[in-house]
Amino acid sequence: MATSFPLFTDYEPFRPFRADPSQWLPVAIDIARGHGLACAEPQIFSTGTNLVVGLDEPLILKIFPPFLRGQFASERASLLQLRGRLAVPIPEIMFEGERDQWPYLVITRLYGRLGSEVWPRLPEDQKERVLFQIGETIAEVQRVPLGDLSQIEPRWDRFLSAQIARCHARHERLGLPRKFLDGLDELLRDAERLIPLDQPPVMLTGEYIPENFLLSRDSAGWRLSGLIDFGDVMTGWCEYDLLGPSGFMTAGMPRRVRSLFEGYGYSSADINPDLKRRLMALTLLHRFSDPARQICIEGWQERAGNLFELQDLLWPV
Repeated sequence: MATSFPLFTDYEPFRPFRADPSQWLPVAIDIARGHGLACAEPQIFSTGTNLVVGLDEPLILKIFPPFLRGQFASERASLLQLRGRLAVPIPEIMFEGERDQWPYLVITRLYGRLGSEVWPRLPEDQKERVLFQIGETIAEVQRVPLGDLSQIEPRWDRFLSAQIARCHARHERLGLPRKFLDGLDELLRDAERLIPLDQPPVMLTGEYIPENFLLSRDSAGWRLSGLIDFGDVMTGWCEYDLLGPSGFMTAGMPRRVRSLFEGYGYSSADINPDLKRRLMALTLLHRFSDPARQICIEGWQERAGNLFELQDLLWPV
């Protein structure tokens, strides 16, 4: 039985290790028992990046490999900074520690159904309701003072500069169609003008997507009932966090787009050409940007002839 973790320096050798719980679950159980926590019926979460296991109590053990220590730091700092400051529940840290240079958190388990399970089956009015609540939550998170998160890397100016420098090569490698690549350099020049570098940064998760929130049903229907996964938190320009729901959830449908933006505090009049252009640039500069897999609009590559048409497709008024 394994009693220690191996040392990984990058994701490739870690991937098969993570996919085989027999290699790491005994260590996870030993960590739990070290805190007096029962784990007779562990629940292994197969999605995500790190090692995540549900314990017998309503608790989650999340273990980070050494090369993802930055995710541990982001998650820990975010949960501490947001605690008690949001209307929507987030996990609470119960224990933290380190085993073989692998940091870990034991956090409370939230109630609700994972958004990715429920979202596809929601009636349209319920999708609009949830999107409004997501917009409200993004704005609420961004009003929280940064605290220790102000020291989280990368800083926005350096992040944006690096993303701009490698943007064209990235999307060429990922297979972005030529008709969109042809307008990319012009968009990047616009980005340097349109995306603020001198405004106070706010907390950004970068991932308000169905895999990272929970939904529950109340008398009025489905509602947002929890946020999870803060490992990729950074700080920067506020509109960056509108990209996740724009790509994965609004599907270019005007009522959904309006619901998200109105929840955030923007009116329909705010969805103007400059905002669309800025959001289009941010979409292609996102640290995980891959439009072919992230824009959930059927036939978008045929329906849009260039990046201007694509931004109108994504954010119709």
